Amino acid sequence: MEQKLLVATHNQGKLLEYGNLLQDLPLTLTYLDEIGIHEEVAETGNTFAANALLKAQEYAGMTGLWTWADDSGLEVDALQGAPGVHSARYAGPDATDQDRYVMLLRELRSHPRPWTARFQCVVAIARPAAAPQTCTGTLQGIITRSPRGSHGFGYDPVFFLTDRGRTLAELPTSVKNEISHRGRASRRAKELLKVLLEN
Repeated sequence: MEQKLLVATHNQGKLLEYGNLLQDLPLTLTYLDEIGIHEEVAETGNTFAANALLKAQEYAGMTGLWTWADDSGLEVDALQGAPGVHSARYAGPDATDQDRYVMLLRELRSHPRPWTARFQCVVAIARPAAAPQTCTGTLQGIITRSPRGSHGFGYDPVFFLTDRGRTLAELPTSVKNEISHRGRASRRAKELLKVLLEN
């Protein structure tokens, strides 16, 4: 009997990405639009884990389904961990990816380099009548002075990986997915799901 898993997103791209990752588990994936849920759970937490848990528990409560939710963003040490949980809304609600990283570079100008930073992703798995669990993935890097590369999205063009000598936006998508914070958190969450499905 396959277990149904709700991926708490309206983004079909994200659903496909997780579908590929989880394809060898006895799971049937669905997402919010497919089951007619249009409510947005307010991300009021001040950590990625708090927001991922809020979404996972709320949607699991609404639907009675096992639920996978994530939250992720960029933390820059010189900015005391900003943009952090506000990464997507950093330059305002209608800002583009470029607006966000241009604003970030502007904020960093007055700080000494290197501008060390990390991407964080937390995946929360919630099941009805069970304690939710979280898995974290982290990717360390340095913010560059100017954007480089055309792959990826968000802050990828200004996030430099010292061990690769490139920004995330200069790496092929397959390599990025392998090493990214989301990739790492997702693989840990997959191992957790394996255990939950066996019990």
